[in-house]
Amino acid sequence: MVATINPSKFVSMKQVELNDPFWNQYTQLVRDVVVPYQWEAINDRVEGAEKSHAVQNFKIAAGLAEGEFYGFVFQDTDVAKWLEAVAYLLMKQPNAELEAIADEMIDIIEKAQEPDGYLNTYFTIKAPDEKWTNLTEAHELYTAGHMIEAAVAYYDATGKTKLLDIVCRLADHIAEVFGDGPGQIQGYDGHQEIELALVKLYHATNNESYLNLSKYFIDKRGTNKFFEEEAEKRGWTSIWHKGRIHIDHSYFQAHKPVREQSEAIGHAVRVVYMLSGMIDIARETNDKTLLDASRTLWNNIVSKQMYITGGIGSMVHGEAFSFDYDLPNDTVYAETCASIGLIFSAQRMLQLEPHAHYADVMERALYNTVISGMALDGKHFFYVNPLEVFPSQCHRKNHNYNHIKPVRPEWYGCACCPPNLARLLSSLGDYLYSVRDNTIYSHLFIGGKTKVELNGASVEITQTSELPWKGNVSYEIQLDAAARFGIAVRIPSWSEQAKILVNGKEIELAAIMKDGYAVIDREWSNGDTIKLELDLSIKRMKSHPSIRANAGKVALQRGPIVYCMEEADNGANLQHVRLPKDAALELKFNEQLAGGVVTIEADGVIEDLETWNDDLYAANVELQQKPKKLTFIPYYTWANRGEGEMMVWVKE
Repeated sequence: MVATINPSKFVSMKQVELNDPFWNQYTQLVRDVVVPYQWEAINDRVEGAEKSHAVQNFKIAAGLAEGEFYGFVFQDTDVAKWLEAVAYLLMKQPNAELEAIADEMIDIIEKAQEPDGYLNTYFTIKAPDEKWTNLTEAHELYTAGHMIEAAVAYYDATGKTKLLDIVCRLADHIAEVFGDGPGQIQGYDGHQEIELALVKLYHATNNESYLNLSKYFIDKRGTNKFFEEEAEKRGWTSIWHKGRIHIDHSYFQAHKPVREQSEAIGHAVRVVYMLSGMIDIARETNDKTLLDASRTLWNNIVSKQMYITGGIGSMVHGEAFSFDYDLPNDTVYAETCASIGLIFSAQRMLQLEPHAHYADVMERALYNTVISGMALDGKHFFYVNPLEVFPSQCHRKNHNYNHIKPVRPEWYGCACCPPNLARLLSSLGDYLYSVRDNTIYSHLFIGGKTKVELNGASVEITQTSELPWKGNVSYEIQLDAAARFGIAVRIPSWSEQAKILVNGKEIELAAIMKDGYAVIDREWSNGDTIKLELDLSIKRMKSHPSIRANAGKVALQRGPIVYCMEEADNGANLQHVRLPKDAALELKFNEQLAGGVVTIEADGVIEDLETWNDDLYAANVELQQKPKKLTFIPYYTWANRGEGEMMVWVKE
């Protein structure tokens, strides 16, 4: 008999009111700046930014304007992700003006949809005879998936069904095109996304055919030579260049069936989107083999291929994973979208098995790589998130560093990351709490109120968090009547010591710990409190000995925040800085940076370059060292004070 998966259910952001000193600035920034700015960007109204043309493509496809398609083959997704972010904002706070703009965009999308349900402006405008002929490269199902996610979110927020009806027609069309029946395409997309989107559509409509279609794409992947077969039919042409297409199955995670894949390989975003879809199907169909495969892939990513910042994808070639422990700091890719996808996967793994390890990773990626992807003005963005930057390498003739930007650009022609970041931050309330059986799990320390129905009892939890600068977290429980249930509070891995008190009385942690959570199961009364005191001492982090780039180096971490040195505080030539093993680490508060942050100062040394002569190489020469006051700032705040060097890992 196969054991039954007992999934948790995450509490919807509809039931969560965020009120957190740290995260308020981001949620407000997304509402007031990011979403309005991105609407201007995809309408090509931001002076100096790269052209988008995303909205105009839909107008042309709808017959409302004349012109040619412009942009990447997946340009439609910028509109879809913007709509999804809008939906999450409307879910929390009505905005008639913003909703009217979204409704108008949805009207245009409806006009752009073809009679059979097909929806993709690239093929409607530019290549109508080439639909479904190049799944390897053309992102057709990926693009459809993002529009489906937007539609489900918009329906959930507003109750309006127009966009949902549009994507149902699209999904029905896809179900007719793909499958193992006569005349159907027995394949899958080069870029995973449709899989997790279809599960969301299944939940919104209760139409099991959408779940079955998602399962088909998961099960089919890597079981045949589909990409070669379709290439042969169209003469091996490529959508990206005039030459013959080159197919590397591992880049697309199609080198093996998904249940046989044991290491993350290929394009990083595709891996974690696929992983999210795998976990969804495992949960919905009680597929233990798929759960085991998901756990194997996850463990490979976070134990052997993840940066200390929660970044993934170590090389620019293919925006991809390379191999275990290959984590260079200066040529890293670590795409913002990849860390967002890692968070999607972490949340889903928590649904299957509430272990604090997954929430630790979710928190690491969120506090570091994800919010590093956006400037503090909400109008400049990183696609790539390096851990070491020497600006001259980015500007001169070493093309290995062309992808590294020492300052955040305003927009990108390929702009997947900015709207992806907006939709994540606007839905942050979806990631805080889950319920399993008779227990409420608290995964992230973000302040606000949450209402949960638990076995007939209405429970309101008010969380107050002083993270990331102070380690105090408290919960107040409000009930109409006393009730027995469990509250599980994560004890993060970065806190070596922790203290938990219920109604002022300390509880022995060892007696209540389970899978990284302090599980307090008792009869609760109105007004009961939980107080958590976490250890925010500074950690000198070291990496696995097999990570060559970090040999002899340390990185500083305090709580969930990873720190870095920046030229603005420390001057140039950071590669010559040393942090002595016995150097005292002192906390300072910088009110001018990022609205106020805790920095770390230390007495270090720097090699005196003037003690070297002009020789390129020399024997019996040793650079002298001189004292140097070192300042470390939170990694997410770097590149907000102009261009300069940056370094996370420093020589010890």
